[in-house]
Amino acid sequence: MRLAVSTLGMPGEGLGRAVEIAARHGCEGLELRLHPDTGVHAGLDAAERRAVRSRVADANLEIAALAGYVRICEPGPDEPVVDALLADLRLAADLGAPGVRVFPRGSDPAIGARRLRAVAESAAGLGVRVLVETHDAMATCAAVAGLLDAAARPGVTGAIWDLLHPWRHGEPPVESLAALGPHLAYVQIKDAVSAEDTTPVPLGAGSVPLEEAGALLRAAGYTGWVSLEWERTWYPHVAPVEEILPGAAAWVRRFAG
Repeated sequence: MRLAVSTLGMPGEGLGRAVEIAARHGCEGLELRLHPDTGVHAGLDAAERRAVRSRVADANLEIAALAGYVRICEPGPDEPVVDALLADLRLAADLGAPGVRVFPRGSDPAIGARRLRAVAESAAGLGVRVLVETHDAMATCAAVAGLLDAAARPGVTGAIWDLLHPWRHGEPPVESLAALGPHLAYVQIKDAVSAEDTTPVPLGAGSVPLEEAGALLRAAGYTGWVSLEWERTWYPHVAPVEEILPGAAAWVRRFAG
């Protein structure tokens, strides 16, 4: 497993500061949230894209993924969704990121599958994958796996297993991992007070079954990215991400290999 940290946990911090935090705490990668506030988004010009890529590489880090906000299953016309996703995929290729996170948002897998197929050829040409996170209307791994099965584009799609959401919707880790099977491409770790109260807490201080999930990933031979998604952007009162990263690094060391 390789540790990354999401810039979602660094509200108000620029890319330089995010790189510094990641490098100092033993991360190998950064998960870059796509938003004007972070300075990383599809509106960057070519020179700005080169600058982002160089800034990360100069610190001996990789961009683990781009955390985009395209809503792949949201009802409505396909064209705006497909266009937004293609823009994010081109940004990922320019930055050297292997994948772009999308949310399901809607609950109809047929809508999302159609849109995933629409971008598949472009994604393959760019060498970038579309990563669907277990979130909102498709919070379980079973639901996301159903969407990806319907899309039938395994070479350019994958799943992000956010360890919080499937569990708080009643899907235990053993069922989550079994449901994802070969779709598993990325893991986000976090802890929370309870299934009802998702306020972030340091890893091991809450109720998310992190030990069980880690043991399952180790047994399955998972060697991909594990990203700490510390949601300080949404919970500004919680501790800085620098205080949480040592616990994430310890979790990765415990369950890697």
